[in-house]
Amino acid sequence: MFQTTKPRSRLGSALYICELIYHNSVRAVRKSHGNAFMAIFMNMLQTVIFVLAFYFMFHVLGMRGTAIRGDFMIYIMTGVFLYMTHSKTLGAVAGSEGPASPMMQHAPMNTAIAIASAMLSTLYIQVLSLFAILFVYDVAFNPFVMSEIHDPIGAMAMLLLSWFSGAAIGMVFLAAKPWFPTPVSIATTVYQRANMIASGKMFVANSLTPGMLAIFDWNPLFHTIDQSRGYAFANYFPRNSSWEYALWVSIVLLMIGLMGEFYTRKHASASWSARR
Repeated sequence: MFQTTKPRSRLGSALYICELIYHNSVRAVRKSHGNAFMAIFMNMLQTVIFVLAFYFMFHVLGMRGTAIRGDFMIYIMTGVFLYMTHSKTLGAVAGSEGPASPMMQHAPMNTAIAIASAMLSTLYIQVLSLFAILFVYDVAFNPFVMSEIHDPIGAMAMLLLSWFSGAAIGMVFLAAKPWFPTPVSIATTVYQRANMIASGKMFVANSLTPGMLAIFDWNPLFHTIDQSRGYAFANYFPRNSSWEYALWVSIVLLMIGLMGEFYTRKHASASWSARR
């Protein structure tokens, strides 16, 4: 009430918003544990366990022969890391603070900062986990693993595209959540669980029949995982997937999510959830 606001330049406003996003991203990373190191370690441990579980599952089920010729751990990681990044980002964006959240009572805070913080904190954790696992695998098991990746920049671009597509789908769920909280929560969980199979991380698109391909090619994550394997392995050429499809679908879903979030923000009320 008695504060005086000082006008900022465009650059000053941009830096101020970046600072808010940074602090909120740190809060999102650390909210699982009071200790910052343990918070990051616990997030990384989940990804490590996921990679090891798939590694042993392929061995037990005898599915290693269906993998691409090359380093088997890279084959596993191109599927698991893109799936984890996509799924975690979707969950973080869909579960970020909405317009009726108590955090929005603070003057500098808004939903755009909350969404950007959820996206960046998830990307930070997943990229950190990726480099940590690659470093340990390079040092302890395969000293030439980095040289075996055919196009690291292209593979990294597919990771970022998986992150972007997860954020775009999460925006759609976030916009619909205040209107239909229970159905949207169920749909979010179903989508994340369905991607265990529908993402195609356990097989390659070139080995699918046309009938099987029609079941999976609607999924943007299916395309990014298959394309990442094309960049990671010199002897694999993905014919049945396209990163352009994943990009355009993500942009369309992001625009739909932004429009829906804008409309929801104008009509949302704290009394909506008073009876829940």
